[in-house]
Amino acid sequence: MKIASRALLGGGLLAGGALAAYLAFMPGPSPQAGTVVEMYQDPGCGCCGDWADYLESQGFTVDRHMVDPREMRDIKIGKGLSPELASCHTAMVDGYVIEGHVPAADIHRLLEERPDVAGLAVPGMPHGSPGMETGRYDDYRVLGWHRDDRTPEIFNEYTH
Repeated sequence: MKIASRALLGGGLLAGGALAAYLAFMPGPSPQAGTVVEMYQDPGCGCCGDWADYLESQGFTVDRHMVDPREMRDIKIGKGLSPELASCHTAMVDGYVIEGHVPAADIHRLLEERPDVAGLAVPGMPHGSPGMETGRYDDYRVLGWHRDDRTPEIFNEYTH
């Protein structure tokens, strides 16, 4: 009887160890899942809301702050944005500035690679970018910039 008990006990430990190993290496949610994006927008702007909805569909949590349109300029300047980088809404995610209709894939890449940039911007409001799905598709660039030198660098390009 002792041998049978040891065999069962040994098998149970082996199975428990296998389960623990499986759980340890089991794929889980992305480390960025649920990452909070603080977004500042004009309450009358529909494309800003569409971009926020899109980010939420991509796993982000978006805290929307409705701001008087006259205050948006001060928010953008306070975040280090030049007029050439500006768009309709401004957001913050994990210390980075996100300006305009930046695709979620680029935000994920930013958070994974953590480059030494102040943030990402899609200047203007290009058709076909997230939140600007109008049936027309413009080519556009996602730009990064540094706080001490706001000369933009290309982070990604979208051509149609």
